[in-house]
Amino acid sequence: MTDVTGLLLPAELAARARDLLAGRVEPVPTRDAATVVILREGPETYLLRRKATMAFAAGAYVFPGGSVDVRDTDQAVAWAGPSPAEWGTVFNASEQVARGLVCAAVRETFEESGVLLAGPGPDSVVADTTGDDWESDRLALIDRSLGFADFLARRGLVLRSDLLKPWAHWITPEIEHRRFDTRFFVAVLPEGQRTRDVGGEADQVAWKRPAEAIELAHRGEIFLMPPTYHTLSELAAHDGVAGILAERREIVPIMPKAVEIQGEMRLVTR
Repeated sequence: MTDVTGLLLPAELAARARDLLAGRVEPVPTRDAATVVILREGPETYLLRRKATMAFAAGAYVFPGGSVDVRDTDQAVAWAGPSPAEWGTVFNASEQVARGLVCAAVRETFEESGVLLAGPGPDSVVADTTGDDWESDRLALIDRSLGFADFLARRGLVLRSDLLKPWAHWITPEIEHRRFDTRFFVAVLPEGQRTRDVGGEADQVAWKRPAEAIELAHRGEIFLMPPTYHTLSELAAHDGVAGILAERREIVPIMPKAVEIQGEMRLVTR
């Protein structure tokens, strides 16, 4: 996969790209992260607009997600579905990293949308997460005063890793000052649950058909980062959720790179 035209880089990033290519600066290390595409029939996806004050991807429409917290690798997390070792095989990661990625995916989805991919048992899922007690727990997870394993244990819940489907693996380009090694998942909105505008890092949320979101981006009405744009393009090829879930995926790392094309620095996807 190669984007031969690429995204024209603003002056600051173009200068940094040239410094990197010349060896004058070193890329910052990446942090493991997880992103979850929540789906409902249509198909539609749940998107959040990041606040303009955010240090990374300010103003962009994104899927729920975030960095792996050190406690996400806690082996005490109650678990149902494919094991961390199986996820590690899928994502070419160690069992510990894979555990953290899956836990971060479920935790961040709850923190940023109110959707919880967990249930009382391996074949059940929480039906409603809209009460004040759920909101209290969500906020405690966000400020890290509550660990994810403790949250599940206190409520007698198990993480449902089988409700997640691996989708992609994107690595932030080396030109960025904040970089993430992000695994993308897709998941269907559980029956009975609903997303909520929970604030935090986002100032707006919306359900959009993938093709609609892409069209809005083309018209300049919303801003999409390359991984989000590419993922929405892939989803737009399907008529419904079933087709998305049935798609066979080969998970390979994708890291856009800065290249000079006719005197301009552009970001291309390889």
